[in-house]
Amino acid sequence: MRRLLLALPFALLPLAVAYAANEPEHGSLGAHEHGVGRLNAALDGQTLELELESPAMNLVGFEHVATTDADKAKVAAAKAKLENPLALFNLPKAAGCKVATQELESPLFGDKPDADDDHDEADKDGHEHHHDHSEIHAHYQFSCSAPGALKTLDLTTIFNTFPATQKIQVQLISPSGQQGVEVTSKAAALKF
Repeated sequence: MRRLLLALPFALLPLAVAYAANEPEHGSLGAHEHGVGRLNAALDGQTLELELESPAMNLVGFEHVATTDADKAKVAAAKAKLENPLALFNLPKAAGCKVATQELESPLFGDKPDADDDHDEADKDGHEHHHDHSEIHAHYQFSCSAPGALKTLDLTTIFNTFPATQKIQVQLISPSGQQGVEVTSKAAALKF
């Protein structure tokens, strides 16, 4: 299943190219853009995999490593919410989905930042400026006893839980095919 999820971006590349052509101000689905998250979803048999990527700004309100008690509390609260994916993704109880595995990664959680997350730049006077672009990555694998009950994927709870998230670019592979969709809080559900 992990191979299927890793193949998802390549399978949906034509949709990404078409989307980028229609959205010239954004240019790339992979760009770090505040307010915009990305979700890869794959349903294969009884296994559902969801991979959520978001700028930390969308989930905690900042992107720097938490040093104050208030910032640490925001990070802990966001992490606790992300550690409850059955509630976060509002999966129907009839599908009988149970969390098989989950992984959360972010420099804010003490993980080493990706090489692309931090950028050092020098201005014309040679002074360096450090810019953080921290992301939060959450990967979930569910085992669903009745996957046929998964008719829709409703992301309303994500928008309600993390209101700084304005839209989520979703790439989905399911038995009915593949699709690339952008969802917002006003239209937060998509069909499997």
